[in-house]
Amino acid sequence: MPPAKVPDTPVEHIVDLLEKAKKLAEGNGSIPEELKSYLQKALDIASGLDDYLERMTTQESEPLAELYKKTVSHDWEQAHKEGKTIFKLPKECVTGHVEGQTLKMLVHMSQAKRVLEIGMFTGYGALSMAEGLPEDGCLVACELEPYLKEFAQPIFDKSPHGKKIIVKIGSAMDTLKELAAAGEQFDMVFIDADKNNYINYYNYILDNNLLRLQGVICVDNTLFKGKVYLKDTTDENGLALRQFNQFVSDDPRVEQVIVPLRDGLSIIRRVPVASACSSVLGKITDDEVFRGVGGHLILDRMHLGGKVAYVTGAGQGIGRAFAHALGEAGAKVAVVDMDQVKAAAVVTELSLKGILAFPIAADVSKPEDVQRMIDSIVSKWGVIHIACNNAGINMNSNSEDTSLEEWDQTFNVNLRGTFMCCQAAGRVMLKQGYGKIINTASMASLIVPHPQKQLSYNTSKAGVVKLTQTLGTEWIDRGVRVNCISPGIVDTPLIHSESLRPLVQRWLSDIPAGRLAQVTDLQAAVVYLASDASDYMTGHNLVIEGGQSLW
Repeated sequence: MPPAKVPDTPVEHIVDLLEKAKKLAEGNGSIPEELKSYLQKALDIASGLDDYLERMTTQESEPLAELYKKTVSHDWEQAHKEGKTIFKLPKECVTGHVEGQTLKMLVHMSQAKRVLEIGMFTGYGALSMAEGLPEDGCLVACELEPYLKEFAQPIFDKSPHGKKIIVKIGSAMDTLKELAAAGEQFDMVFIDADKNNYINYYNYILDNNLLRLQGVICVDNTLFKGKVYLKDTTDENGLALRQFNQFVSDDPRVEQVIVPLRDGLSIIRRVPVASACSSVLGKITDDEVFRGVGGHLILDRMHLGGKVAYVTGAGQGIGRAFAHALGEAGAKVAVVDMDQVKAAAVVTELSLKGILAFPIAADVSKPEDVQRMIDSIVSKWGVIHIACNNAGINMNSNSEDTSLEEWDQTFNVNLRGTFMCCQAAGRVMLKQGYGKIINTASMASLIVPHPQKQLSYNTSKAGVVKLTQTLGTEWIDRGVRVNCISPGIVDTPLIHSESLRPLVQRWLSDIPAGRLAQVTDLQAAVVYLASDASDYMTGHNLVIEGGQSLW
């Protein structure tokens, strides 16, 4: 018969006490039935909570389930008797399913790439957080017991996320000093170690900037069986955690909330600079460089939350990449393309990422299509903040053989179409007093790419740059900035066709970067030009070509 479970968390203690109270009440005939009923209802609520959370929380991975089972079935007392562990380690120390998924969720929410864990035990929490990290993420776990690294490593090796975990054996404070000396920083820190040192770890992390700007500290066991708030507490760990909680609550550098998850989880973040700097205002230059423009730090200023954008030619290639970039930065995106099916496919992609988007089929060489596009966006979302005029075509021919049909078709899309989109969107933006117009030009606006012959394309893209410069100067004083991006030769499926293979080798010899552009190389530029961070830029041709135009 397995030993009875010892209450560990506040809820488990409440359940234990209610069960004892219920047993006493049932053995006493003078206790009113109504009181017994209330006791039973309270017991049902308390005893059902943990089980319900377990069932409603996303299922853990197989490696995590295996690690948990291995931990709770291991004879830790025997391991200590055999000298394998320095301390007696109760299996209750293991991070459980719900808490593990909570930590994983916090890693996702904070978009952490580097995590520091102080106190690993058997690595359940470490692996949970590692699962939330991107592929190039890293988790450094500080653990005093060498045996625990040996215990966890086989499970880490089974998981595709185990390679993200680095376990450092030894004193946690010594490891912190080593990390600080190396200039390491972390997006999230999880503390679950010796309770008396919580304050020391916490202060060292903040004092030495081991926590990145806008990083988060999570601290486990901060409700400690309820002993942090019970007046008659004499427990050493309970008193240490009570002191820690009060210290953090009084610390002007941070804000905290204690979540009553299992035995308590504190989530702590640095407060905005404006709130924290009052004690040192005389020692710093208190300006927008320090506080951020309007209180917004640089990455916040590049966020596009609440903005409405459209991208033409967004069914594939550069336009598709621009639509994803603007959406990922927070904008709602109208996906415009001549091909309704392609536009709808990109909208589906965006929707799967939680981005609001809708498709519009339009030919930008037709004025009625351009106006219908603008009207559709305004009708749906009320405004247009970002106009990304990207649609374009390219047809190659020797200059002496270039037909008027080819010339007109190229100019109708590349220059006339861009002008009509700028004008139609600009009218909306000028009324709003705000707007960002981003046109796709080309490196061909600066040089004559060779050996291909593309007179009409080169000339039309040069026209896009001059259009951009003219509108950029004319409209900036009314709140509308107009800029363009000039990509180099972009790697597309067409580039890899048999007929173009000789040209690719010639192009590569002309590019200092040694490779063609990827559409992802252009994404940050369109977000910057669409954001408030670029407010002082207008009429600019942002060239992204791996250095090709410099040779």
